Amino acid sequence: MIYRPYKTADFDELYAIEEICFQPPLRFPRRYVRRLVESADTVTWIAEENGKMAGFSITDFGSDLHGRFAYIQTIEVLPAMRGRGIGNELLSRIENSARERDAHAIGLHVESQNAAAIRLYELHGYKCEGRQDDYYAHGRAGLVYRKLLESRS
Repeated sequence: MIYRPYKTADFDELYAIEEICFQPPLRFPRRYVRRLVESADTVTWIAEENGKMAGFSITDFGSDLHGRFAYIQTIEVLPAMRGRGIGNELLSRIENSARERDAHAIGLHVESQNAAAIRLYELHGYKCEGRQDDYYAHGRAGLVYRKLLESRS
């Protein structure tokens, strides 16, 4: 498996994974994903095997009272490629990118019934800091996770 930064030419294949992994109304709109991946405040990692995309992650950056922070928009892996550690490696790359950009923390929302994703985040030291009812479509709750990052200095 090769992990590399996103290139503009990757968009159609990336969005095809979004269409496989999420059905409406949970799917991100195409225009929204394009805006995210093309933003200077976003890091997108690609997992690729034999020239085919197996998964990706999108993380954007902002600022709060404590400084710079990262927010994981999504980590997606094709169903046939799951269970091979791809999500784990994408999450590690997100964390390294966040440290390189001097982020003090990483946050995310995860659907409350997504046991595999919750397990991944908790194994990486993310802590659940709350719940937002009706965060996702059809009244699904979102759990709010956060991880503080150690300073690189």
